[in-house]
Amino acid sequence: MTQTIKKDRVGMNLTEGSILRCLVIFAIPIVLTNLVQQLYSMVDLAVIGQYVGTLGTIGVNTGGEIADLVAPIAMGFSTAGQIYISQLYGAREEGKIKKTVGTLLSFMILISIVLALAAIFFHTPILNLINCPKEAMDQASAYMVITAIGFPFIFGYYAVCGILRGMGESKRPLIFILVAAAINIVLDLVLVAGFHMEAAGTAIATVLAQIGSFGAAFIFMLRNREKFDFEAKLSYFKLDGEVMKIIIKLGIPQVVRSLLVRFSMLWVNSTANSYGVIVSSTNSIGNKLQKFLEVFVQGVDTASASMVGQNLGARKIERAGKTTIYTLGCTLVCATVTSLLCLFCPKVIFGLFTKDPLVLDLGVTFLRIFILHFFVSAVIGAFQAMVTGCGFVELGFAIGILDGVVCKIGLSLIFVNLFQMGYQGLWWGVACSRILPCLICIGYYCSGKWKTRKLLTSGS
Repeated sequence: MTQTIKKDRVGMNLTEGSILRCLVIFAIPIVLTNLVQQLYSMVDLAVIGQYVGTLGTIGVNTGGEIADLVAPIAMGFSTAGQIYISQLYGAREEGKIKKTVGTLLSFMILISIVLALAAIFFHTPILNLINCPKEAMDQASAYMVITAIGFPFIFGYYAVCGILRGMGESKRPLIFILVAAAINIVLDLVLVAGFHMEAAGTAIATVLAQIGSFGAAFIFMLRNREKFDFEAKLSYFKLDGEVMKIIIKLGIPQVVRSLLVRFSMLWVNSTANSYGVIVSSTNSIGNKLQKFLEVFVQGVDTASASMVGQNLGARKIERAGKTTIYTLGCTLVCATVTSLLCLFCPKVIFGLFTKDPLVLDLGVTFLRIFILHFFVSAVIGAFQAMVTGCGFVELGFAIGILDGVVCKIGLSLIFVNLFQMGYQGLWWGVACSRILPCLICIGYYCSGKWKTRKLLTSGS
């Protein structure tokens, strides 16, 4: 039975008012959250690069590959909870939101513990598998083992953020990540620059920052427990079978899609490592910059998915469709600004992370190749937010396979082997990999089939 959403509940009502205004106001804190998250991740790389050198840079980047694989799992299930909660919120299903919050938190903590133990006990074979340079093995091992301890806090943080964003609240996650950033930056300078702890110091700073962000998020939920129907007792943290089915149904394709993309990037990075230290270092820094420059597009897309979910839940179909078009306009603006920076200031950007002239020269090539990637990502992101918001998990899964395996690895192999383009072929393969998935997402939107799709709230 449908219940009325409490008036004092956290978050915005994304089903009313100006679409552009709602999207921008909701998206800005998400963009800033992602920006700060990438910023303090890049601080790790910058501090290591300046105070330890190239081997330290490779060690942190390679050792952090597994954390980069674990984060999409957290984000995938967090997004699943976010989309389900957004539809419940739009449909005004109060009781089911309470069950979803408890189930999501419990599930996320359980899987994070399993992943942390796996990373700690199998770090050496994993690093060998991804061709970590022998010179950087000690740095990478230390970084990987220590950061694995922080997995439960990463998952807990993402769970709370997914809950909040599903309800239309995007400001609080920004505050939580600012806490983490402050801790991380200060400890990076103290442990690496001050105590010369190299990669291990960076890892310790990262874990303590993650504990800080999750701690702030959990305290917020405790202080506002009545707004979430949250209860700080063990009986609250249980898995509801009905909710679990929906979270798994939504989350698994999200996770698989993200992991396929990450695994394909592991393959690209592993292959790039085989071209030597200069290419490896350029690729490492370039990947960090790519993630940083794309946070604007990703933030708008995340906001759009929640907005689409709330409006579909409220049966405001036309508003949901217009949200996608406004999202496209915003993401294209972001891609244009990003591309201009890469075109006119590539050495300035790369120079923040290295003083090596060979890496700087190669970095110019990397960034200019990725201009194509930025524009394609801007387009696919807007339409994929519609796919995510309406809960079409099968299409999302198919797109993940195309993007993560077929196109990215396939095109890279063609450019490297058939056209003999060497390491640049790897970068061109990544830059072109999202074109086909992008066309599929556009086709689905134009078909209008999302308008009549059965919602998650209908069968729950």
